[in-house]
Amino acid sequence: MNSSAPVFAREPVTRERAVRAAMVLADAGGIESLSMRKLARELGVEAMSLYYHVKSKDDVLDGMVDGVFGEIPLPPLGTEWKSAMRDHSEAVRSVLTRHPWAIALVDTRTSPGAATLGHLDGVIAFLLQSGFSMSMAAHAMSLLDSYVHGFALQETSLPLSESGDISAATEDIMRQQHLMSEAFPHLAAMAEELVLKPGYAYGNEFGFGVGLILQGLETALADAEESARV
Repeated sequence: MNSSAPVFAREPVTRERAVRAAMVLADAGGIESLSMRKLARELGVEAMSLYYHVKSKDDVLDGMVDGVFGEIPLPPLGTEWKSAMRDHSEAVRSVLTRHPWAIALVDTRTSPGAATLGHLDGVIAFLLQSGFSMSMAAHAMSLLDSYVHGFALQETSLPLSESGDISAATEDIMRQQHLMSEAFPHLAAMAEELVLKPGYAYGNEFGFGVGLILQGLETALADAEESARV
């Protein structure tokens, strides 16, 4: 035996490593497929020894949500708020699309971690610096979070291609229902005049919705400032 041969030690199991592995498993098979036994096997340890590093499956799920928030960049302080919040909304959507299991999980966890709290605190700080009152900041976060999370959920539920094209599914429906135009004339018209047109992608609707919300917030912010001056 060559005593000078390198010995490669297995990477030690930590809570952080367990959470990262759980996120990878959930990305591949959905949150339903995640079990502590499967996670332990992925980490190369016995299931019971995993509990030396994480308290419970809930602890892992909380860590996964915190990991998701850790991937979302904050709007930079000192930048124009509408464009910054538009970019932030796109970033949230992108991360939720990358981790579709997180869309429902984010709103069900009750023990937020440091990354989650730090992210929320950073968004509030940005809005306050941009001239929002505390109540207007709360309105803005509620509106944008609801829209972005809802859009991401719908986007992951629809039969879209990688480019966001839904025409293949629409064409199937049109073929299956040859009387589509008679039974559902307005739905058929939308499919023919919009969805089936080259270049249409459902994801393009996202920017339109965010733009309306930001425009509404801008108006509400101006109204609040006008009322404060009276």
